[in-house]
Parts: sequence; C-alpha cells; structure tokens
Amino acid sequence: MSHDNEHLGVNQDPRVSRRTFGLATVAVGAAAAGAAMSAEASVLETDVTFEVAGLPCDGALFTPSGRGPWPGAVIIPDALGLRPVFRDMGRRLAAAGYVVLVPNPYYRSQKAPLITGEFDFSNPADRQKLAAPRALLTPDNVTADCLAFIAFLDGLKTVSKKARIGFSGYCMGGAIVMRAAAARPDRVGAAASYHGGGLATAQPDSPHLLVPKIKAAMYFGVAADDDARQPEAKTLLKNAFESAGGDAKIEVYPGARHGWCVQGSAAYDEAAAERAWAELLALYRRTLV
Repeated sequence: MSHDNEHLGVNQDPRVSRRTFGLATVAVGAAAAGAAMSAEASVLETDVTFEVAGLPCDGALFTPSGRGPWPGAVIIPDALGLRPVFRDMGRRLAAAGYVVLVPNPYYRSQKAPLITGEFDFSNPADRQKLAAPRALLTPDNVTADCLAFIAFLDGLKTVSKKARIGFSGYCMGGAIVMRAAAARPDRVGAAASYHGGGLATAQPDSPHLLVPKIKAAMYFGVAADDDARQPEAKTLLKNAFESAGGDAKIEVYPGARHGWCVQGSAAYDEAAAERAWAELLALYRRTLV
C-alpha cells in the first residue's frame, strides 16, 4: 500500500463522467435508483476558489437541495486529481445529505484538471506528469491543506457546526484523510480510506504513527493486490488503533484491485465499489452527528 508502482499496468481515463455513478441494478431497485438520480439532479454544484497559505485553491462544492444546515464532508481524489468522476462522487454524497467539498489537491501546480486524456501508469512519460505536483504534497503541506478545507466548510452557512466533518480519500487520498483526522481531532468525526497508499510505512512521518492523535471513526477498504504487496500494512494499522483505543474497521476486498472504486479505472469493480460506498454512508450516518 505504500509503493508508487501499485498503479503499474492500470489505465485510466480522467474524462469519464457518469451521472448515474454507482447506481447498479444489482445494488438498488429501479424505484430507488430513480429516487437517487432525482436527488442527485437537485444538488447544487458550484466551482469554488479559496485561499490556502496565500495561494488560490480550486475545487467543486456540492450542496443538497432543501433547508440545511447539513454536515460537511471532503472527498480527496486519487493520484489523477479532481476530474469528472470525483465530481460525480461529490454529487452523489451531497444527495445523501452532506455539503461536499472536492478540492484540487494539485492547486499549487495548476487548476484542475491536472491530467486530460487517457493515462497509463505503466508509461514512464505519463507518470512523469505527476512527479512534480505530487512532490509538493509533503506532510506539512497536506496538513495545511486539510485545515484549510475544514475552515472553508466551517465558513459556510449551509454546514452544520454541531455535526462533525467527514473525510474520504482514494489512493493517495487515504494517507491525506489520516492527516486530516490527526490535525483536527475535535472536528473530524469520520475518515475513510479506499485502496489507500502509504498508510503504514517505515518512514518517521508514516500516517499510522498519527493514530494516537486520531479521535475519528475510521474505515479502511484495502485492495487485494495492495495487500499482497504489503500484507503487513493492515496489521500495523490494526495494532496502532488497538493500542490507542481507536475506532477503526479494516477490510481487504477479495479480488478487488487498486483503483476499484473509481469509474474510468481498468480496475473498477462496480459491485465492490457499491459495497465501499455503503460502508462510507454507514460510517457517516453513525458519526457525523
């Protein structure tokens, strides 16, 4: 879960956008699917820009229809950044009753989208496009970003200050949500990582070492191939939360490959993605109160 080569051989199309994201007929009936699509259609989507350490950070904000306030939530995209499929996720989560911010994690480099067209992680030239922007995502910068995301949401009248905030992250976003939970344990009530990378390493700044600071309930959905590469990661996480008396659920998804949650990835698995989404909603309903 910590290796950059976890993506090798995975092709992704950042242009993918499906308004009916995740509405699998195996997961919901036709009536429920229609209701969900209607709720998503009524969500207000706004492109936003706010300041982080003197720099403009762009992102997408999704607000439910009706009268708020609602709990706030942040979705941290994977290595390819803010793009249509993550807007779809933001829209879907907002339809469930949350004010959702999907920030551009690479705002220090350029406005989203960072990548256009198809992207092949097995191609060195493609991977090189991410090198400089990702190098700026240091632990200190990531922590500052998360504090700014929380402050932005808390500055909105539509966000309930009585309810805690949730974070969900994909791929590199998994480590970021852990840093968010550690940075504001008083404000972050839940955090979920899906096929997260770099969660438990031998480095002195490994996210799992932050667990004693985390008060949020956490969920870790681990890809089977990530687990095969680094089977000790889930054990390190488990031991860290048990030692700290934390609230964490860690699951390996059998047969699911790195990137299984993200539409447009060759690893996308709709049934497993729906299960992951259900876990996120259950976590938020239990904790963001």
